[in-house]
Amino acid sequence: MTKVGLRFPTELSFAEWERAGHHLSRIVDSSSWCLGDWLMYGKEHYADRYQRAIRAAGLQYQTLRNYAWVSRQFPLNRRRARLSFQHHAEVASLSTEKQDMLLDQAERLRWTTKQLRSHIQDARSQANGGAREEFALIPRIQVPSSRLVSWRRAAHQTGIEFDRWVLTALDRAAEQALGEPADD
Repeated sequence: MTKVGLRFPTELSFAEWERAGHHLSRIVDSSSWCLGDWLMYGKEHYADRYQRAIRAAGLQYQTLRNYAWVSRQFPLNRRRARLSFQHHAEVASLSTEKQDMLLDQAERLRWTTKQLRSHIQDARSQANGGAREEFALIPRIQVPSSRLVSWRRAAHQTGIEFDRWVLTALDRAAEQALGEPADD
C-alpha cells in the first residue's frame, strides 16, 4: 500500500484479492470512527483543534465535524462492529433508545445503509398516521459554486445523500443556536 494506491504481486489468488478488499473496506469504515475519536480528543486537550486537524488530516472541515459528531453520539461501547459507520450516522440524530432499536434490527436483519434509511423514513411516515410528511420549500439562496461543490463532496465523502446532508447540517446549526434538539 502506498499513499496513492496499491501495488499487487504478479500472482494473486482470487481468495487473497477478495480478502484484501475485505480488509480495505474495514480500514475505510474504521478510519471514520478513528478520525471522529481523534477530533474529540483534540477538543478536550488542545485549542484550535479543527484548524489544526484540517491541516493534519487534509480533509474538509464539515467532513471532520460529521465524523466527530457521529463518534460523540456513539461511545465505543455502543458501536456495532458488524455495522458500518454510515449505519450509525443514519440514526445518530435519534434518541438513544431509537438508535439501539434500529441498530439491533439492522444487525439482526443485515440491512444495508439504504435499507436502514428507508426503514427510518417509513417509521416517520407511520408516526404521522401513515400520512406523508408535509414538506415546505425553502427560499432559493444564491450559493457560490465552489461552496456547493465542497458541500457535495463532503456529503459524498461521508456517504450521506446531499439533501439529507444539508438537512442534518441545518438541524445541527439550529440545535446549536437554539440550545434544543431539532424535530425528528
